[in-house]
Amino acid sequence: MWNALARACALALGLAALAACGGTEVSAPPAPENDGPSEISGLKTPAAFAGIEDDEARAAALFSEMTKVMFHPRCANCHPRDGGPRQGDDMSPHVPQVVRGDGLGAPGMECTACHGASNVAFATSEGSIPGAEPWALAPASMGWIGLDATALCAQVKDESRNGGRSLADLVDHNTKDHLVNWAWNPGDGRAPAPGDQATFGALTAAWVEAGAHCPG
Repeated sequence: MWNALARACALALGLAALAACGGTEVSAPPAPENDGPSEISGLKTPAAFAGIEDDEARAAALFSEMTKVMFHPRCANCHPRDGGPRQGDDMSPHVPQVVRGDGLGAPGMECTACHGASNVAFATSEGSIPGAEPWALAPASMGWIGLDATALCAQVKDESRNGGRSLADLVDHNTKDHLVNWAWNPGDGRAPAPGDQATFGALTAAWVEAGAHCPG
């Protein structure tokens, strides 16, 4: 009996020593790769995708999440594939009817005729006129109303259609650009895009880091 007790004590001491030396049998589980919330105002953060081990699958999932912002009316209304902008949450044609021109509107009916450097609340009713400096349509090559996530991803990565931006430039644009930021500060009478610009920029950075693969 004494020998059995001695062997048990020796085994326990051996396991304790193994643990002290970093033995794998009793090591603690690794800490998660990403801290912080997994969702902000309806937009998932990169932390929500940390468990997807395959880079291609994780990148595709990250971009799909980014489209919650890009396809939202606050962004898509200024990214038509035809000649005129949209307005409202229903993305109806702009009233009065305007055309793209060089992106700032046609001569005699430029965007700045009604849209200033900031949002302007209506004086006698609810709502506001949107504004930023400069208020303009995205180039026709960057129009994406009606595209699916796969086609939009290919367009966004194509420097001949994205304003000559590298992947690093896309991260910087989505994180810092003031017109992108307007989507979360659209003025009275408009619902903001989900999340916030910091989360959208972080998703873009995580997508690029995972290889910028596309859904589908």
